[in-house]
Amino acid sequence: MHEMSIAMAVVEQVEEAAGSTGETAVEAVHLQVGELAGVVPDALAFCFELACAGTVLEGAELVAETVPARARCAPCAAEWPVGMPPDLVCPRCGGTQAELLAGRELQITGVRWADRPVPARAHREG
Repeated sequence: MHEMSIAMAVVEQVEEAAGSTGETAVEAVHLQVGELAGVVPDALAFCFELACAGTVLEGAELVAETVPARARCAPCAAEWPVGMPPDLVCPRCGGTQAELLAGRELQITGVRWADRPVPARAHREG
């Protein structure tokens, strides 16, 4: 499950930023996740919670924004939503020289620092 390695990398980067700025707790981490990034949102959220345990991110919320995939046809300049599975054939001219404009993003776009440590989330019994 590569979502765990992604979650651990996010936690590591935010912890580095916290250390360099003297922050002691995080309320939320905002991510952009492209539709074609191959990330399962629920799995990432689960892994993020596990990766945060015992760090300045413990109890932090993961706010993931999905970025729709879009492409542009090189010959006719038409743009279209690619969708899943990706359709890279131009709907206007049938061309196959598509340039992917968006949809592969996987980046931290913001961190909301806390004034005090965030209490750990209560575990729900199911």
